[in-house]
Amino acid sequence: MQSGGDYTNGFHGELQRDEKQVPVLSALGRAKRRSRGGARDPRGGLTNGELRVSDQISEQKPLETQESPPPCTDFDVAYFHSYAHVGIHEEMIKDRSRTETYREAIMQHQSFIQGKVVVDVGCGTGILSIFCAQAGAKRVYAVDASDIAVQANEVVKANGLSDKVIVLHGRVEDVEIDEEVDVIISEWMGYMLLYESMLGSVITARDRWLKPGGLILPSHATLYMAPISHPDRYSHSIDFWRNVYGIDMSAMMQLAKQCAFEEPSVESISGETVLTWPEVVKHIDCQTIKIQELDSVTARYKFKSMMRAPMHGFAFWFDVEFSEPAKNTNATSVANGSSSVSPFTEGNQKKRSNPSDALVLSTSPESPPTHWQQTIVYFYDPIDVEQDQVIEGSVTLSQSKENRRFMNIHLEYSSAGRSFVKESVMR
Repeated sequence: MQSGGDYTNGFHGELQRDEKQVPVLSALGRAKRRSRGGARDPRGGLTNGELRVSDQISEQKPLETQESPPPCTDFDVAYFHSYAHVGIHEEMIKDRSRTETYREAIMQHQSFIQGKVVVDVGCGTGILSIFCAQAGAKRVYAVDASDIAVQANEVVKANGLSDKVIVLHGRVEDVEIDEEVDVIISEWMGYMLLYESMLGSVITARDRWLKPGGLILPSHATLYMAPISHPDRYSHSIDFWRNVYGIDMSAMMQLAKQCAFEEPSVESISGETVLTWPEVVKHIDCQTIKIQELDSVTARYKFKSMMRAPMHGFAFWFDVEFSEPAKNTNATSVANGSSSVSPFTEGNQKKRSNPSDALVLSTSPESPPTHWQQTIVYFYDPIDVEQDQVIEGSVTLSQSKENRRFMNIHLEYSSAGRSFVKESVMR
């Protein structure tokens, strides 16, 4: 993470190693999809007139400078519709690390928000918009494409904030706001950071409305990866078939591997499962990143194992940082994968040793759990590695041509003279 030129490596605290590993394993299977960004009703606005969409066409950019927004596909419609269900919002709000870190970030940046205009991209139930209003925002545009916008509007009214929080039902790409804004806030991160492609909507909001020098929360994000050893998970899913009530069912093992490990798995692991210090896959500066950069991300890596163990795959997690615009100008070494350990305090709400430095929300295995957990790409068969053995290769994350909210993962890795390729799709 960037903060005044100091970076973390995605771990916060010492790695503790025992010969007996005790991994933390959540229920298998993926939770409901995350993120909101675009539109069920692409042109937004409800018929009751309570949700305001500006019709000040004269305030738009000149026609010759506008680009047509991307079409709202059937996949997008289904995606936005899934966010109309209250359960997914309950899960996110109950994630105290997530919600309380956002609230603290808003209060830490109150001087940027008080008396200013804010856009909340993918507002969901409107909780971040309300936090901003409570911090003194002059006006908050709460944008969401899902029908949850109807409930968000009712929540705003119930809290007596209709004069400050304006709910816009539609895609960021389609709704109109007839003024520039001072602040953009969004909880856009998906599993493995980039899954669901909501960051593109934040970039669109930035390019359409944010004043020069405006604040974006979070300001930075960093995706990490590291090899892991997770024998309990492998044993639970695969070795089980060797002896089932005294019957040899090992003929099932190949199918079991395919079913268990074909797609990435979202689950919680402990730091004890991680074989090396992590490396950076992608560092994002929300002030400068372009939408085209999200089409495909490639990073090379080189790890050295800290221990002798079977390697079962790679884990991915991310940090996001909430820093002021003046600190958003020097992203250099982290983008190339170099990093250094920085001192942090307990929990997900990580603070630098200098109290003026940025607040960080981490989904590291070393941090308290969040609903994002970690994303694991498992091998079909483990690879035995020795202590100090080098593991190197590359990873490419790209938007699926089938559905841009899906993510293709292409992993190349080699160790001890053997090379492998693993491809999977996060759906």
